[in-house]
Amino acid sequence: MSSSRLTRRGLLTAVGVAGAAAAGLSRFGVAWATAGPSSYTATWSSVDQHPPAPEWFQDAKFGIYYHWGVFSVPAFGNEWYPRNMYIAGSAENNHHKQVYGDPSAWPYHNFINGARDKSGNFVQFAPKLVSAGGNWDPNAWAQLFADAGAKFAGPVAEHHDGYSMWNSTANEWNSVRTGPKLDLLRLHADAIRAKGLRLITSLHHAYHFNGYYDHVPGQSDPSLKKLYAQLGGPAENQLWYDKLREVIDGYQPDIVWQDFDLGLVDESRRLQFLAYYYNQAVAWNKDVVATYKDGLDNKGEVFDYERGGPAGIQTPYWLTDDSISSSSWCYTVGIGYYSTTAMLHSLIDRVSKGGNMLLNIAPMADGTIPAGQQSILRGMGDWLGRFGEAIYATRIWSSFGEGPTQMGGGTFSGPKEGTNRDIRFTRSKDNTVLYATVLGWPGSTFTITTLNANQINLSSLTSARLLGATAGGYVDLPNRTQDGSGLHLTMPSGNPPFNALAYVVKLTFAGQIPPLGGGTVTGWVRIANATSGLVLDSGGTVASGSPLKQWSYDGSTNLQWQLVDLGNGYYRIVNRTNGMVADSMGATANGATAKQAAWNGGNNQQWSLTSAGNGRYQIVNRGTGTALDGMGYRNNGDSACLWAPNGNTNNQWTITAA
Repeated sequence: MSSSRLTRRGLLTAVGVAGAAAAGLSRFGVAWATAGPSSYTATWSSVDQHPPAPEWFQDAKFGIYYHWGVFSVPAFGNEWYPRNMYIAGSAENNHHKQVYGDPSAWPYHNFINGARDKSGNFVQFAPKLVSAGGNWDPNAWAQLFADAGAKFAGPVAEHHDGYSMWNSTANEWNSVRTGPKLDLLRLHADAIRAKGLRLITSLHHAYHFNGYYDHVPGQSDPSLKKLYAQLGGPAENQLWYDKLREVIDGYQPDIVWQDFDLGLVDESRRLQFLAYYYNQAVAWNKDVVATYKDGLDNKGEVFDYERGGPAGIQTPYWLTDDSISSSSWCYTVGIGYYSTTAMLHSLIDRVSKGGNMLLNIAPMADGTIPAGQQSILRGMGDWLGRFGEAIYATRIWSSFGEGPTQMGGGTFSGPKEGTNRDIRFTRSKDNTVLYATVLGWPGSTFTITTLNANQINLSSLTSARLLGATAGGYVDLPNRTQDGSGLHLTMPSGNPPFNALAYVVKLTFAGQIPPLGGGTVTGWVRIANATSGLVLDSGGTVASGSPLKQWSYDGSTNLQWQLVDLGNGYYRIVNRTNGMVADSMGATANGATAKQAAWNGGNNQQWSLTSAGNGRYQIVNRGTGTALDGMGYRNNGDSACLWAPNGNTNNQWTITAA
């Protein structure tokens, strides 16, 4: 056979339909690959060629996973109970001594093997299927995820505690040999795929041997040494890799999500994992996703923000994992929840900025999903079922939105409810439809300031329609005007015509959506100072108002910018990583630091380009009249500043393709 990737037809011809079924393709669900090399080696230069975010992933937008495991049994504190119970004086330690006994006599593995607490109650992580008289129904879980509008779902296959939720040969501390005596990952995977969803498996075991159990006393039993990560570095790194291979081979996940501390795993093991996963995906002939918080890179993998996201549009494609609760990722007694509105508005915001959201829920140890969590999921599903055309299979537009509510800005920025003045934009993949989703009923007139006459020509707008109360229904909005303050749409009434957590207006154009600014948009460029050669640097995913810096060009998206012609002689200078724009912040003093912020259309965010000859430009701020200036600085990380326009090369910049 050719070394190139097989087509669907070629694969079935090669193995036969019966052979394909025997090989497990029907069990795992065939998703035919479209991009990427035909093989990978365990080198960065090779795995970096892997397309990080296939089209199905960019179309999916919303997924669900769940922290459910041995740590769910005590239902106290959070999913770090196995660690904290060994830390003298901690709340978990005090609780454990009160309910179970001192950890020296009642260790964590009692929750796995089963033991009696001080009141005589037998406790163990041993959920039973409904068919066996228990409370766990993986098919009902999968149906709930589908009803919630998720397009991918799956379990925490192993958390920091080192307990494998699959039939592992590498790790005897697993759900088949102990506790429930069930291959939980198999039951999850089959139920999820039966509902047409993609499978995600999350692995948190890098931290298992990098500090999680550092308060556990030394063990003499070899098996307990494995559970409590006391095997030593080489063996622990090998075990980390072996577990991943088992999950890949046994369950063919569409997404392998990993938690932090990958940077502490041997680089050779990380590369072996990536090459192995990608080569297996070639054999399966489907496109897969690997995510990371550290230790990998966005050339071949997808970066994940924990409980957050960027302040503005960011490329390449990204992901956030967030939880339904602010207090814990696993079930605890008395757990509280974010509102359905906050979770949905955060999803809408993240999609508008080029990301997917992976939402965690917290089932009880016996397999019950609490009613409060089900209500949030069904509420999100109700909205997505009616208005999902503005979310699924959409792409980012030139602007993510407008309004007073700041969402994102980094990790742990959390979900927020928006207001009826917060608008988020998405567009159809063919770039003929623009969706404006407002996070509350706007009243009798819906004004979209971004679409003002100074920024966009709407002569090709053929229709404006409000998405209706039911999927596929629309309300025409024929009365519309545009002026310098925005596009003004007359709504059906001052009061909402139906109840929804957000409302969507669909703007359809004859041909392509006109460019924002009314002019051309450059490709990605680097902006280099004529004195030092250092380039303009955003610093990455940073808060609005952060300083602009200078850095040696290394290809990073932090160093890449887009010049958006506003049609009035000025440009918006947009960073590729965080979507924010260069901003003078109104500072007029020579030497003031240039900043960055989310686009608001103000004069402080508009810049003219004045040729200084020899391919160099002065970049002059409309609001202050001062120009970007390198100050003669020559060190990475030095600030980019502002200075009155002059003939010094500090005041001049080259603009070249990135």
